[in-house]
Amino acid sequence: MLRVRPIQFTSDPAGWKHLLEALGLVCVEDRGDWLEFDAGSGRVALHRTAADSPDDGTTVFGVEVGDLAEFARRTVEDGTRAELFDADHGQAVRITAQDGFTFLADKAASRTTSPEADPGLAVVGSWLTPAVPRAAQELGNIGARPRHVSAEFADFGTKNGGILHVRESSETAAGALAFEYDGDLAALEARLAAAGLTADRAGSVLTVRTPLGGTISVSRPL
Repeated sequence: MLRVRPIQFTSDPAGWKHLLEALGLVCVEDRGDWLEFDAGSGRVALHRTAADSPDDGTTVFGVEVGDLAEFARRTVEDGTRAELFDADHGQAVRITAQDGFTFLADKAASRTTSPEADPGLAVVGSWLTPAVPRAAQELGNIGARPRHVSAEFADFGTKNGGILHVRESSETAAGALAFEYDGDLAALEARLAAAGLTADRAGSVLTVRTPLGGTISVSRPL
């Protein structure tokens, strides 16, 4: 099992909940400071943080898997460093890429997706790196499935939902939360407007304002 699940840190979880639900995601877990939302493909977690925290507004790249030990074993066997460890929230696998990028694989609480989520919406997790081909290889090593791969970018699907992007950058970091939408963008734009949210459309991309002044993109699949 492999599912995309980035974590969005925010001091305004209520504002983000309103945005995600207007996009078509469904809240499947609400523990106050931690919320999870299903899209038609992939999942998003919200983590409450203080308004003066440097984490506020940042996105953490992450995935969910079924069997942590087996995932770590297969990843190492395929050539990428992965270690099972005890995180603050429980056991997880830490993946360390050759460019220094690290991310966690957490155990999925459920393999199912809410039937009420918009089936056209897919969560996108992004990895920015100067070494796109190597990062692409490492995503293949964790079980992601290549869709498009070049020297400048790579896109991967996953078995249990969500899309992983690798993009060329001078620095290594997680990219902002984004989505793909295999549906009517004009209808989605109208749905966001009806919810009181601002979205600007340029061709096949919607740019949506987030709480506290950021933006996310919703684009047609490549």
